[in-house]
Amino acid sequence: MIKRRVSKQISIGNVKIGGDAPISVQSMCNTDTRDIVSTCRQIEELANAGCDIVRLAVLNKDAAAAIKDIVKRTSVPLVADIHFDYRLAIDCINNGISALRINPGNIGKRENVEKVVKLAKQQNIPIRIGVNAGSLEKNLIEKDIPLSEKMVESVLGHIKILEDLDFDMIKVSLKSSDVLTTIEAYRSIAEKIPYPLHLGVTEAGTMRGGLIKSSVGLGTLLAEGIGDTIRVSLTENPVEEVRAGIDILKSLGLKQGGVNFVSCPTCGRTQIGLIELAKKVEERFKDLDLPITIATMGCAVNGPGEARHADFGIAGGIGEGYVFKKGEIVAKVPEAQLLEKLEEVIKKSYE
Repeated sequence: MIKRRVSKQISIGNVKIGGDAPISVQSMCNTDTRDIVSTCRQIEELANAGCDIVRLAVLNKDAAAAIKDIVKRTSVPLVADIHFDYRLAIDCINNGISALRINPGNIGKRENVEKVVKLAKQQNIPIRIGVNAGSLEKNLIEKDIPLSEKMVESVLGHIKILEDLDFDMIKVSLKSSDVLTTIEAYRSIAEKIPYPLHLGVTEAGTMRGGLIKSSVGLGTLLAEGIGDTIRVSLTENPVEEVRAGIDILKSLGLKQGGVNFVSCPTCGRTQIGLIELAKKVEERFKDLDLPITIATMGCAVNGPGEARHADFGIAGGIGEGYVFKKGEIVAKVPEAQLLEKLEEVIKKSYE
């Protein structure tokens, strides 16, 4: 069992972050925030996929104004992503946003930071300090130290600005597109601050590459007990980010519920179109809200036995297949009927 790093707990809307709270999954809308209908539709899609918190880009005053209507139409806690203009942060707080993502150092004069922090404190609005490796302060870029140390130094500087204003509803992220840099930065900051950490490998890439980088980076840190909320960054539909994040947590035993899918690799004994069959099984049962494991196995010789740990499964044959439960075969049907029979067996088991 993973022993998690102890951190201060904050709340983003009704979602608790840090402390003994479950690790939450976040994503970000790729819609124009000014388009209220499209943005609300995507937020609903993300929530239905299991997303706990959604971030919105706030680029101008019209986007900040739209927050008021978006908050009314959605139930998921929303985070406003803001750069440079402190007035947008103030507008978003007044319009009902649940949290801010800013860098105190890039929104102008200290008096402007004070205005944002004072209002955030009054309204119990947490602030995520988000540092990316590609957007560090000039004085840090020129330092002859590892990139991860530059990121940590940047974060500590931003934290001091907030702490000096007696503000501690803080969440921190230090993201790089390089996996090892990301891991080193989070390991270092985890020992230096009490605040919850938002994990991510930024600009991770498209589906395949992004999943690999995020799984290695986030998985390593989570296995060490580091991390309180995560986002898997993908150049893909944001819903896929949520599904990937949930799967990473489930693989480490950090999240329960929903179906765990397993399937064997193909080999010379496979007598069925296993690759397509496994994809069909996942698609068919992806929304099934049961804490079960479903296996898709390539042959009847070893399949049921090797997947004895699974609650349910199917094993292929020549033009036919077997449905099994806890390693015991319960039905033999033509290949075309495998999915229907599997669904029938699962339903009967939970009637």
